[in-house]
Amino acid sequence: MSEVTPRRDDAAERALARLRAAHADHAALLADPALAARVARVALISDFAIDTLLRQPALLTALAADDGAGEPAEPELLPEQRADWGALLRRYRAAGSTRLIWRDALGLDSVETTLAGSTRLAEVCLQRALTALEGEFAQRYGVVRDRGGAQQRLVVFGLGKLGGGELNFSSDVDLVYAYEHDGSTEYDGRDPARALDAENYFAKLGQQLARLLDEVTADGFCHRVDLRLRPYGNAGRLAWSFAAMEQYFQREGRDWERYAWQKARPVAGDLDAGERFLDALRPFVYRRYLDFGALDGLRAMKAAISAEVARKELADDIKRGPGGIREIEFLVQALQLIRGGREAELRGRRLLPALRELIAQRQIGEDAGAALADDYRYLRRLENRLQMRRDAQTHALPEDPAERERIALGLDYADWDALRADLDLRRARVTAEFDALLAPRRRAVAPNALTVYWRALPEAGAADTLADAGFEDAASADGMLRDLARSPGVRGLSDSARARLDRVLPALLQGAALSSQPMLALKRLLALLHNVLRRSAYLALLDEQPAALARLVEVVSRSALLAERLAAHPLLLDELLDARVVGPLPGRAELRAACAQVDGGDDAEATLQALNEVRQALSFRIALALRDGRQSAEESARQLAWLADGVVLRVLALAESEVAGAHGRVPQARFAVLGYGSLGGEELGFGSDLDLVFLYDVPDAAASSDGARPLEAGRWFARLAQKVVALLGAVTAGGRLFDVDVRLRPDGAKGLLVSSLASYADYQRERAWTWEHQALVRARAVAGDASLGEDFERVRAQTLTRERDAAKLSEDVSAMRLRMRAELDRSDAAAFDLKQGEGGLVDLEFLLQALVLGQSGAHAALLAPRDTPGLIGMAQGVGALDAATASSLLAAHATLLARGLDCTLDRRARRVALDEAVEGAREAIRSAAASAGLRFG
Repeated sequence: MSEVTPRRDDAAERALARLRAAHADHAALLADPALAARVARVALISDFAIDTLLRQPALLTALAADDGAGEPAEPELLPEQRADWGALLRRYRAAGSTRLIWRDALGLDSVETTLAGSTRLAEVCLQRALTALEGEFAQRYGVVRDRGGAQQRLVVFGLGKLGGGELNFSSDVDLVYAYEHDGSTEYDGRDPARALDAENYFAKLGQQLARLLDEVTADGFCHRVDLRLRPYGNAGRLAWSFAAMEQYFQREGRDWERYAWQKARPVAGDLDAGERFLDALRPFVYRRYLDFGALDGLRAMKAAISAEVARKELADDIKRGPGGIREIEFLVQALQLIRGGREAELRGRRLLPALRELIAQRQIGEDAGAALADDYRYLRRLENRLQMRRDAQTHALPEDPAERERIALGLDYADWDALRADLDLRRARVTAEFDALLAPRRRAVAPNALTVYWRALPEAGAADTLADAGFEDAASADGMLRDLARSPGVRGLSDSARARLDRVLPALLQGAALSSQPMLALKRLLALLHNVLRRSAYLALLDEQPAALARLVEVVSRSALLAERLAAHPLLLDELLDARVVGPLPGRAELRAACAQVDGGDDAEATLQALNEVRQALSFRIALALRDGRQSAEESARQLAWLADGVVLRVLALAESEVAGAHGRVPQARFAVLGYGSLGGEELGFGSDLDLVFLYDVPDAAASSDGARPLEAGRWFARLAQKVVALLGAVTAGGRLFDVDVRLRPDGAKGLLVSSLASYADYQRERAWTWEHQALVRARAVAGDASLGEDFERVRAQTLTRERDAAKLSEDVSAMRLRMRAELDRSDAAAFDLKQGEGGLVDLEFLLQALVLGQSGAHAALLAPRDTPGLIGMAQGVGALDAATASSLLAAHATLLARGLDCTLDRRARRVALDEAVEGAREAIRSAAASAGLRFG
């Protein structure tokens, strides 16, 4: 201490000297040794506090009087003082923050009180600022009313620590803007021509609110505002109606948003309306059942954060690093989400009260819970002290020795080494608890225990058997199995079928228990079993073939898509034993032949049903090969496209037969189906729709069909195209074949469904936009008349090889890409959109399309390939890409495509946490695009 104390005293004396010199009242006050000692303690902890005392001299007098027991007066934002609003808010927040530092430094407040104080400062600033702006907007624009005349107000939701009432000292505030009902200022009696609808009105209001708080001025900032947690993040609208938000969460809400909205709270504006919305949103956040699936979301989020920590070397980040604040938050929130649907007491927004409730309900042991609470308070106090130094949003331990010394002394440690030893011990303890939550809990179970348990249901049987086998939520598993045992399907089984079930079910339970996600596997297996019960042949298959049963458990536990398809189409169980499953997969010719051979006679529905069974079986086989690692993502995507070709060929034949049966045929006419997008590029995904364009050609434009009810040629082919689309999308007992998108046809949705060859060529030559020419790069004929397909190729070549201004081409391609990203990119802070994100697959497609449009006139070989690897290889071959760039792009494409197909197989949106491989792929694509003069970012 002999070497440390003088440094501390020197820093404090300098701060005291500055205060004495700045104001005579300060000098008089600091003549009191006791007060000087308190100020010296504050100076050790915070330069920001001393700076604030210098700017606001009266503040020291107030703090000296009562040690900050009273809060600063809230600012009044009067209309006539509009120019001063920002300064008033900033001074209030600085004074309030300095009061919190004072009380924390002197040990007068608990950590919880400091966090609540930071939260209150933010709430007051938000509410005062919004109220002032609402008055200004009412004068300028009027107020928004719904059609019934009720006034609508903005609702400001606070998420994260603001919503939880636990805002750290220098945190930003996570806000989402919403309003209860749509409406307009027109209903306020304003001029309809100048009316603002609710979305625009509240977006403007929200922008002004963020600017008033966030903008850095001579007085600093009030609160940093983060609006990225709204639906679709930065790409989404700024203000949302309640109805639109509910629809979004029902359709697209993701696990991380459940975590975010778990703490949500209306903090300004129409608070009552905000609470009504949160009541309606509760089923999204908290499931009605015990939701152990929340752990999957936790694992994914933690993996994303761990990857970020590793990538950015954030090991000393006490928030995101190992054993940091985030792990405690995740642990508590995960247990809340798992049980909060059934137990309302666990739905609290604040961490420490929720932790106490978890201890009370024995979800966390008393000793472990007490240690976690202590470690949480410790980490939050340390986080605050790091931020109090200079009012900076930091979570990283300082590297400067002098800074470390001040932090340690301010927390009453002898030195930095002592603080670090205590911190490391606590972080290790947090990590151990966090890992214990995620680790599977399994104990040995007797071989026949599950058989005994199952046969005792539904009247008897102990759920402990399931817990011993490895099911995390034994009570839920027990409930599902008792429901199965009571179901009419089981009660109606014959004696032999029941005997088979009694042998199969325990084996399925054992397999599920040994899988990586026992509860998930069990749910998927039971969904399948409910359908299988009606088909005794499948029970027999699983009973007689242990290999199929083992394979079933493996497949179901590893892929949500395959589990769903097995449950919906138990016939796919046959694929689990088909010897071809583990052999080489069929090529283009075999896939087309398999579809062409489908024959339902004169029954179109039977033909579609049989065709769908073939498609399901073959796509299932492709999925298994990909999931097992027996072939690459690129091979799988290509096979799926070839399979789609075969389906379209067979459906076209069926459609032609039906239209000809009703109207005859058009003599000497030709018809072709063009595949665009991922179908044309032979990179189809599981469940992808088909981008189709239809062409026809007749020698005589006035020709008609030769049937009993003749149609003019254009109408005949329009009828044929409509029939193809309808048959592909028809719902049969086996589901639908494909969804079809025909918006890429000439003139889009406004254009005719089918184009003549001449009109198509004219459109491409005279009216098509650059982006439509880009789409042609991947287009190919997939079905129909071969000679018309060759004519299409000539039109395509003429279009793509035309002379273009290089600068204009780059500008057009870049502009369209940026527009698409703004509308379609679903990336956010937690996940990257593999397709539409910056440096994603569409960026790569646009880069290659730009190369083809710019250089195919000189290098006709670029016209041949449609697939991404082929285009990259050909671009290298003609010198448009160097070898290193081509190699990096091939690797990038393989990485992103594989991740995308993995997401599809697991029924997840094609969004992933950033890791080294994905970042490397993005960088390769971004670098190549930039080198080509394209601005995609």
